[in-house]
Amino acid sequence: MPGSARIEQALVAALDRAQRRPSPPKLSEALRYSVLPGGARVRPQLCLSVARACGDDRPELSDASAAALELIHCASLAHDDLPCFDDAATRRGKPSTHRAYGEEIAVLAGDSLIILAFEALAAAGRRAPDRAATLVLALAQATGMPGGICAGQGWESEAEVDLHAYHQAKTGALFVAATRMGAVAAGQDPEPWTELGARIGEAFQIADDLRDALLDEKTLGKPVGQDAIHDRPNAVALLGVDGAVAKLKAALGAAISSIPSCPGEAELCEIVRRQADRLTPAMPASQAV
Repeated sequence: MPGSARIEQALVAALDRAQRRPSPPKLSEALRYSVLPGGARVRPQLCLSVARACGDDRPELSDASAAALELIHCASLAHDDLPCFDDAATRRGKPSTHRAYGEEIAVLAGDSLIILAFEALAAAGRRAPDRAATLVLALAQATGMPGGICAGQGWESEAEVDLHAYHQAKTGALFVAATRMGAVAAGQDPEPWTELGARIGEAFQIADDLRDALLDEKTLGKPVGQDAIHDRPNAVALLGVDGAVAKLKAALGAAISSIPSCPGEAELCEIVRRQADRLTPAMPASQAV
């Protein structure tokens, strides 16, 4: 089964699990609304790619890991769009969760998706509890404090921001989790895969900064100019457009170079190159990398 189909199937299964008992209709709808249909599913695709490169001997655990990563990501979007943070009206080309269902439901939807992510890992890990425990720890560290996406959001409330630490937490943490969890799900040492996740996360954040500065809302599917509006640290403000593009190129090149030697190395290199192509065409022609 193709990776994209595996991811969608695992996500639907997780959402179905949340509705096995009578549940509040509006909150149930908001969970599905926040997850389906999704974006590019970059993090779960990366997780599955690494799992396949490492042998993918327990696909049910790889699928659960991929779904858990995406559930955490979708939860972060529902929370990030709230009025207390970005107050974003749209996400993925449609009204943001709080605009569609109200602030209270959006908060609960994000909270529920976080719990659902860990439930998915626990349910799939019964036959491999040692791997499941490591996966839970990896996802928890990428989600909370001190270096997960909660920390990344927290940096935005500080008067002085460490841009590297901010980007590592806000974006890089889930990408590092994706590569490490893919290896763990397949029974392999996650350490050699850490740099790949970090480099792709760095590239993704720089590309996001460039999109926010250079694109329009219709093209991006969400409000633009948010870094400037909220006076947030970003690569474009720090390095300029040309400097940010150069750093993006360097990060993508380093990502490909960091892929460990493994049976699926060639396939994984091609996948990373495709992601590089996906990140770069969104730039204005004069800035394409």
